[in-house]
Amino acid sequence: MTDIEDTTAGRAADGVRGAGLDARLVVERGSFRLDVALTAAPGDVVALLGPNGAGKTTALRAMAGLVPLTGGHLRLDGASLERTRPESRPVGVVFQDYLLFPHLSALDNVAFGPRCHGATKAEARAEAGAWLDRMGLAEHAGSRPRRLSGGQAQRVALARALATRPRLLLLDEPLAALDARTRLEVRGQLRRHLAEFEAVAVLVTHDPLDAMVLADRLVVIEHGGIVQEGSPAEIARRPRTDYIARLVGLNLYQGTADGHTVRLASGPAVTTTEILTGPVFVAFPPSAVTLHRDRPTRASARNLWRCEVVGLETHGDQVRADLTGELPLAADLTTVSAAELGLEPGAAVWATVKATQTHAYPA
Repeated sequence: MTDIEDTTAGRAADGVRGAGLDARLVVERGSFRLDVALTAAPGDVVALLGPNGAGKTTALRAMAGLVPLTGGHLRLDGASLERTRPESRPVGVVFQDYLLFPHLSALDNVAFGPRCHGATKAEARAEAGAWLDRMGLAEHAGSRPRRLSGGQAQRVALARALATRPRLLLLDEPLAALDARTRLEVRGQLRRHLAEFEAVAVLVTHDPLDAMVLADRLVVIEHGGIVQEGSPAEIARRPRTDYIARLVGLNLYQGTADGHTVRLASGPAVTTTEILTGPVFVAFPPSAVTLHRDRPTRASARNLWRCEVVGLETHGDQVRADLTGELPLAADLTTVSAAELGLEPGAAVWATVKATQTHAYPA
């Protein structure tokens, strides 16, 4: 049993039998087919990651009841939800653009859910006030959405979703509408609120940092199916597709291992410290790559490939060089090093990587 399975099993055993999310979401739309199985125990935060068109938002909308299932099942705390209308499901949703009612104050936006669930106006507003206070927004209770900052609006939307005490909280790109500075602050606040949430939370995001910080488990979807799932640390250390490798910032290749040598399908070999046999992945970060204009004669690195620069991208004081040649790869170096090497598209370089900076694992 994996650490994740062990943790999940422990949480489930502590609660009601069948507590949490148990779903197989099958949705067919034209030539696209989504077929994703998801399970989560109360207290789990699961992030759905994947490229555009992979099916992440479709999965989220299917759980909310906004997209009908073609097949499969959706059970929450042991109760089947396939035939339950969206407004009757114990599900809270925070949409990407928040969808706050523009004519209502922050207080009445949050009170809307409890009112729909039968609370009196006074009860709903008291509940809403408590949630706004919890979110640090008590002084903005009377403000309408247009007078709120992006971070404040996000917290009002979260409070509105939580005020109904859902057993499943769905968040669709909850930080996408925020600028970089606000995103950093709100990400920390959201992490705290999710840590306190006692039911299941599922979030969709394109941002790997959001996923790594907020989620206990990552589920990566490509072409309508799950290609990898696990803890953030496991996904980052052992990516299994090019999309995931790019997401976590690694060069990734697939080949056949024979001892310390991995022969890639494209021809070149990579020397690793692991001793393996058979199909494997091998990965290393762009920061592990050292570039030279002339073939190094005294380099200690076991891996050496002749390449050509096809693109350069600057991020602060770092430059990402995209290389083609014997082994297509990405290399990170300082702007000073890039200038000293005279890097430009078309420049011929030698790339070296130490075996100790590679990581090989079974495919």
